[in-house]
Amino acid sequence: MEVTLMQMLEAREQRAARQVALSRKYGKALISFSMNIPGPVKTSPLIRRGFQEGLRALEQRLPEERVLAKEVKEAVTGCEAILVVDMEALSLKAITTRIEDEHGLGRLFDMDVIGPDLSKLDREAVGGGSRNCIVCGAPGRGCASRRVHSVAELQTATKSILRQYFAKADAERIGALAVRSLLDEVETTPKPGLVDTRNSGSHRDMDIHTFRLSAAALGDYYRDCVRIGMDTAEEPPAETFRQLRAAGLQAEQVMFAATKGINTHKGAIFTLGILCGAAGRLWDPAGKWEEAAIFPEISAMTGGAMEADWKKGGNTVGYRLFAQNGIRGIRGEAADGLPSVEKIGMPVYRDCLERGMDSNEAGVRTLLNLMARVEDTNMIARGGLEGAQAGREAVCRLLEGEYTLKDVEELDDWFIQRRLSPGGCADLLACVYFLFGLINETE
Repeated sequence: MEVTLMQMLEAREQRAARQVALSRKYGKALISFSMNIPGPVKTSPLIRRGFQEGLRALEQRLPEERVLAKEVKEAVTGCEAILVVDMEALSLKAITTRIEDEHGLGRLFDMDVIGPDLSKLDREAVGGGSRNCIVCGAPGRGCASRRVHSVAELQTATKSILRQYFAKADAERIGALAVRSLLDEVETTPKPGLVDTRNSGSHRDMDIHTFRLSAAALGDYYRDCVRIGMDTAEEPPAETFRQLRAAGLQAEQVMFAATKGINTHKGAIFTLGILCGAAGRLWDPAGKWEEAAIFPEISAMTGGAMEADWKKGGNTVGYRLFAQNGIRGIRGEAADGLPSVEKIGMPVYRDCLERGMDSNEAGVRTLLNLMARVEDTNMIARGGLEGAQAGREAVCRLLEGEYTLKDVEELDDWFIQRRLSPGGCADLLACVYFLFGLINETE
C-alpha cells in the first residue's frame, strides 16, 4: 500500500512524541530503529522480515537486563521500534553504528540514538563515517541531495539487498535443517533393524557415531542444493535436477571419505537433496513455503530423468527389481513427488504430535507406518521379496492394536535376527523431519 507525505509526517510526529514520553518516564537513552525504504511503499513481508532481522541483531548486542522498555510498531508507514536502554548514549551509538556498517542489511537500517536530554547523536561521535549510496556506492549524501538516482533505481537496489541477504541466510538455514533431520532420524529410537541410540540394528559396519560423522560432512552439499534450486528457478525443473544429480555424486564421495567407505546416507543424499532443491526453486524471500507446492515440484524435477533411467537399465538391485517385478523404488517415489512423505509420513507425524507425543515417539510411529506401506528395496536386498513381505506383515500386526515402545524394541530384535533393515523408509522419515521443520519453523 502506498502512503502519502501527510501520513509519513504524522508517523514522524507520533514517533517523536513517544520518544519524548519514554525519555521523561525513564530518564535514559533511547534507540529509535526504522528501515530506510525509498518510495511510497514502506512495508511488505520482505521489508518486515528485514526489520525483524535488524531488531534481532540489535537485541543480541544489548544486555537484556539493560533494556527497560521496548515498543514495536508495524504500520503502512513502516516498521518502527523504540528501546529504552540503561547505558550511556555514546556506547549505544557505537553499537548501532557497528550494526549499520557490518550487518548484511545494515545499509537499510536507521538506528538513531537519542540521549536523556533528547539530543540525537551523530555517527561521527563514535568514529563512524558517512554512509554510502545503495545504488552506486558513492560516499556521503551527495547522490540523495542531488537526486542522482530515480526512486525506481533506489527501490530495485533495496529489494536486491534484501533478497541477496535472505537467499544466503536461507540456504544456510535449510542446509543446516537437512543435517539436523539426518541426526534426528538416526537418534529416533527404537527403529526396527536400523541404527539408533539403542543399537546398530542389522548393520555390523556402522553405528550412530558413523552416521553423525556422515551427517556433519553433508552440510555444504545440502546448502548447495538449495542454491542450485534458487539459481535455476527460472529454468526448466529438469535442469535443476541435472545439476543436483552432479552435486549428489560429489557428495557421495564426501560421505565415503567421512565414513571410511561406509554407505550411511547415499539414499538421503538423493531424497533430501531433491527436497532442498525444490525448496530453493520455490524460495520466497519472505521466508515461507507451501507444503502442497513441494511435491509436484519434485515430480516435475525428477520425472523425466527417472523414466530415462528405467529405459537405460543397469545392474543394480533397483534396476533388477524394476525389470523383474515392476518395483520402482526410490526413483518411482521421486518421480511421483514423494507420495509416501505427503500421504503417509507427514499426516501420521502431525497426528502423533497433536495427540501429545514427543518428537521421538511420533517419529517411531511414523516410521512404522511407512514400513507397513512402502516397498523398501533395502528390505528386499537383504531379505528377498519373501523376507521383506514378512517384515511388512510383522509391522502391520503391531499397528493393528495398541503398542508401546517396548513392543517396538521386541520388533527391532526380530528384524535384527533376520538381518532386515528398512533403510529406504529411514530416508523418508528424515524427509518428514525436514519438511515439517521447513514448513513450521520460524527463524
